[in-house]
Amino acid sequence: MLLLSALPLLFLQVGPNPTVGSIPGLPDELRNRPPREETAPAEPQRQTRLSQCLLSAGRNAQEALDYAQAWREIADSDAELAQTSHCAGLALVRLERFDEARQAFAAARDEIGDTNPAYRARLSAMVGNAAMAAGEAEAALPEFERAEQDAAVAGEAKMRAGFAIDRARALVATGKPELAVAALTTARESDPSNARAWLLSATLSRRLERLGEAQRQIEYAADLAPRDPAIGLEAGVIAAMAGREVDARSSFTSVIDVAPDSPEAATARKYLDQLGGDPAGR
Repeated sequence: MLLLSALPLLFLQVGPNPTVGSIPGLPDELRNRPPREETAPAEPQRQTRLSQCLLSAGRNAQEALDYAQAWREIADSDAELAQTSHCAGLALVRLERFDEARQAFAAARDEIGDTNPAYRARLSAMVGNAAMAAGEAEAALPEFERAEQDAAVAGEAKMRAGFAIDRARALVATGKPELAVAALTTARESDPSNARAWLLSATLSRRLERLGEAQRQIEYAADLAPRDPAIGLEAGVIAAMAGREVDARSSFTSVIDVAPDSPEAATARKYLDQLGGDPAGR
């Protein structure tokens, strides 16, 4: 029998927690997301400037902000102006000036206009993520919705899935878990191969005490990414909550085998201790 005393701890401490908007494996996702959005429409020279500016922001945010401002003075097109605002916004995120970053990303989106919906979608998502980083999840919601719409116009299904996940985070943070369930459904339908969407869906289903649904979703996630320790950890917690101690132990042990030095493995060891230790001695 599963130790009843373990249940509250398992429920509260398991890795990713959609009910507070956390993301598996990326605890600083809100601040780190904009740097990954480096795609921009540009001529080769201008693309090089943007790339240089984005790289500079990772090393010295104030230097990148100064670069963006100086570049803006010589920009000679709306597309180039958008890129200067994009880079300035990223630098401001690194400086934790989130409200200013939101304004910069929004300016970039307005400057790019209707010429590139995929880039515009990324910029809207940056506005949303800056709002999330500032603790303003409600303000982030329309930005993620706008990002999804532009991604759909651009025919970018995988991109849309990522933005739907962002919207789910914001919905959970604003106390709307059922709407978050629907957003994650959109993410899975847009990109059925997105293991993260299935993982977050399983975690949210578990937290809503829909264990059968959670089990189906985590199995699908495991098929897509069988060596992801976050998926193995969640599979173990779902099994534990369902009273399947043998399966829970097996999942926690697999996390340790696959990624012994990972944070997930450390958590799995704690859960195994709660279940009476790891018979294999890992």
